[in-house]
Amino acid sequence: MIPGGQPNMQQLLQQAQKMQQDLAAAQQELAETPVEGSAGGGLVKATVTGSGELQALVIDPKAVDTDSAEDTAETIADLVLAAVRDANASAQKLQQQKLGPLAQGLGGGGIPGLPF
Repeated sequence: MIPGGQPNMQQLLQQAQKMQQDLAAAQQELAETPVEGSAGGGLVKATVTGSGELQALVIDPKAVDTDSAEDTAETIADLVLAAVRDANASAQKLQQQKLGPLAQGLGGGGIPGLPF
């Protein structure tokens, strides 16, 4: 604060720039961090980035029942969906860990478009 109760604009701008740089760095780190989710006791594994982009999907051959193709397809679809949801939930937790402190630095109101 400068005399008269006015905030130091130069200092505020520097703080805002640092927070912006920290946020960009955290977002880049999220985009590069793999997060895994699974379903069916590990029969299906999904890997997403910390920002939620699906990167890989692995289906264990044990999940395939050659006697019943229709049932197998339905089961695999359910397992894939569950694994991707699990991975995305982990990615959201990672986002909160990485970006939450930065959002609090912005006045605690959060960042528009983010779930916290």
